[in-house]
Amino acid sequence: MEQIFLTAAVLLLPMLCTTAGAAGVFLLRKTGEPATRRMLCGMAAGIMLAASVWSLLLPAIERAEQQGPLPAWVPPAVGLLLGAVGLLRLETLAGRLLNAGPGRCGRMVLAVTLHNLPEGMVVGLAAALALRGEPDAISGALALALGIGLQNIPEGAAVSLPLAQEGRSKCRAFAAGAASGLVEPLGGLLALALAGWVSAALPWLMSLAAGCMVCVTAQEMIPEAVEADEPAGVISVVAGFALMMALDVAL
Repeated sequence: MEQIFLTAAVLLLPMLCTTAGAAGVFLLRKTGEPATRRMLCGMAAGIMLAASVWSLLLPAIERAEQQGPLPAWVPPAVGLLLGAVGLLRLETLAGRLLNAGPGRCGRMVLAVTLHNLPEGMVVGLAAALALRGEPDAISGALALALGIGLQNIPEGAAVSLPLAQEGRSKCRAFAAGAASGLVEPLGGLLALALAGWVSAALPWLMSLAAGCMVCVTAQEMIPEAVEADEPAGVISVVAGFALMMALDVAL
């Protein structure tokens, strides 16, 4: 019974941290000014770029090196390209759906959601090892869930804050940010059920998610942040990247 409760805590912790980050929208007083919009977009862009590298591509390379038989660069490089091209194709096929409502932020919500799915699978694999009684697996799974959860706090904010600055109500912006984390426990449960297959496919899944994030960041968020060569927007991109990089490396 204790293992079941610990497994539930491991699976739910990243989602709860994403929700906590999304709640940051309620602390923001003013989002309508152009400078504020550029800085929020820049921070979100930097966070997403760093997350795509440290949370997705580098772990994908490490797993590809361990698994073989393909060269370690193949799954990350091919997956990255397929993720970007796939998202652009999805926009073409379902443009009205993605461009309705929050507009470009709809693509950002989709990209962050796709990014959270393989992270949830990683946590689910760790939980599967803990349930099998592997040495130190329980403490390792808790540490992994905590690390990913702390990274998810700025990611939740990266979804909700730009939505609020585009004129959405704070409640709707919060709901979108929180919803982007719902796939993490779902991915964890999927990994628990299909531990062997998911483990083999993770380098591809992580790289696909990274491609989606890089595509959205380059297409929509960075141009908005650096509009009119605004230095504050450029600095905010770097600051967001540095924040996410520091969290990933420290944890």
